[in-house]
Amino acid sequence: MSMSFPLAEVIPAEHQGALPEAADLVVIGGGVIGTCTALFANRAGLKVVLLEKGRVAAEQSSRNWGWIRVQGRDMAEIPIAMEAQRLWQDLDVLCEGRLGTRTVGVGYLAKSCAEMEGFAGWLAQAKPLGVSSELLDAAQTRALTGATESPWVGMLHTPTDMKGEPWVAVPELARLAASEGVIVRERCAVRGLARSGGRVTGVVTEAGTVRCAQAVLAGGAWSGLFLKRHGVTIPQLSVRSTAMATAPLPQVANKAAVDDVLAFRPRADGGYTLAPSAFSELYLGPDALRHARPYIALARQGSFDVRFRAKAPAGYPDAWGTPRDWRDDEQSPFERMRILSPEPHAGKVAATRRQFAQHFPQMGEVPLQASWAGMIDVMPDVVPVVDHVAQIPGLIVATGMCGHGFGIGPGFGRVVADMVQGRKPGHDMSRFRLSRFSDGSRLVPGPNL
Repeated sequence: MSMSFPLAEVIPAEHQGALPEAADLVVIGGGVIGTCTALFANRAGLKVVLLEKGRVAAEQSSRNWGWIRVQGRDMAEIPIAMEAQRLWQDLDVLCEGRLGTRTVGVGYLAKSCAEMEGFAGWLAQAKPLGVSSELLDAAQTRALTGATESPWVGMLHTPTDMKGEPWVAVPELARLAASEGVIVRERCAVRGLARSGGRVTGVVTEAGTVRCAQAVLAGGAWSGLFLKRHGVTIPQLSVRSTAMATAPLPQVANKAAVDDVLAFRPRADGGYTLAPSAFSELYLGPDALRHARPYIALARQGSFDVRFRAKAPAGYPDAWGTPRDWRDDEQSPFERMRILSPEPHAGKVAATRRQFAQHFPQMGEVPLQASWAGMIDVMPDVVPVVDHVAQIPGLIVATGMCGHGFGIGPGFGRVVADMVQGRKPGHDMSRFRLSRFSDGSRLVPGPNL
């Protein structure tokens, strides 16, 4: 069955904070990045408003695999991902264990010596940054994964990597932020930015305007559409990704792992989250065609199985009928589609269950508890954009997390909160600059793992 998220639009909004006339910072988007940014900015003494058009974490922040990993990340992301892991642990203590975080280790499973060589290349670069990753042979891989029937010749394993329960964790972080003083408002779409002399002076919402000198856009798959309305173009697309949950099963595979077709991890409820690892679907819309050129290098890698679909359902960010411009006093696309909730790919759900059962026959039948899909916001080099928007002073964008957002969320949230205050973020942010798409730089795709 398809999953009906507990955060669905039909359930009354949990956070209905009254909009103030003014704030120091308004954060647009109640996913993990926006929520963590609001939390850390508030702790720094700023008056913060967090606005979400639908429900907190109802889109990709609750639909991901739940991995909190350092393994396989771009070299520029690794220090931030390591910080994020420490922050997840601290936040879980504050939330009395409700985030579901646990150190399980992450494994990248290889079916060939060539794949192992690729893992070794990444490890050679990452080891000086302090990762705990190691290369394991076939026997060690079977022992560690519990698989009795596997084609794996070895794996890249990071024992300190973690998992969380995303549909529980991010709403808990929003509750923590609200308890500490952040004004959180759901079902309140931001239609646009108020500006004077080009600089941000406020955000215009469906419920009125909040004056502010700074805003953070963490809108996930909707970020490009919001920016385009303000004359800023980024080559962001979104792809549909399918995942599923099994009913409780014997806990044979007690870590998160992935090969070229299957991803799995244990869940707090005794089941497993499964996904077709490399498979995603791209709806062909105006932005997909407009930004095709910078994605060519990524396509040539061959590490992603992307299927093209003729057109997006009505109301999606890159649907043909979705407006690219609107007035502040009229309904925006963000109000017309409060929650972006695509249907899962039924064929991939069935195939993924079969593959999992083949590797772990000792579990018996793999009963399906739920399946779902989400729209992952991606960039041509598989690296996020986290930067000040030069064309709009006072605006910071944090988007294009490329499926990495949940795990790294607290790290980038802390970084963006410091950027808002004009502080040095403590990490080299040049890899994440917005200008890399317009300054003639050669785009270098992230790790091909």
